[in-house]
Amino acid sequence: MSVFQTGARAAQHELTVEADLFKDSMRHLAGAVSVVTVGRGNDRTGFTATSVSSLAIDPPSVIVSLNRDSSSWPVLQRHGSFCVNVLAHDQQHVADSFAGRGGRKGIDRYLDAEWQELATGTLALKNALTVLDCELDDAIERHSHGILIGRVRAVTLRRNAEPLLYWHGAYRRITQPAK
Repeated sequence: MSVFQTGARAAQHELTVEADLFKDSMRHLAGAVSVVTVGRGNDRTGFTATSVSSLAIDPPSVIVSLNRDSSSWPVLQRHGSFCVNVLAHDQQHVADSFAGRGGRKGIDRYLDAEWQELATGTLALKNALTVLDCELDDAIERHSHGILIGRVRAVTLRRNAEPLLYWHGAYRRITQPAK
């Protein structure tokens, strides 16, 4: 339940935004590229996401958006955990695989990369920039997506690597060295 009551205002002023304009606007947000893995054994899949954010430090938790029409949604519901693998600049092939490029689905998305099982049983990408192994704390269904709240159970880091970024419909790298 929201603390803001917007229904009455929305009914008075029907505001609509064209979907293509909204998509173009969101392309202006540069974001880290993550692969979110769900499931175990042969019942596993995952997806590429730029909609990952920290929620709280106490307890350590993150927010991830997942389209409820995705094949990952029912697998997540069955297993109740997920792993956020924030990709390094040299892992674009993993992002493409989990985005379904080349027609890969389900367990085949895990090919061509090395994985390890962490605390929740979900697989983590070896040598990812960072990995957040999460138990599903809550899934809030809004519009076409589920807002996943994950309680972080394990973290791994890869030091001295650049992130893989996504901006204006393409993968990017940071080209300026940190000072």
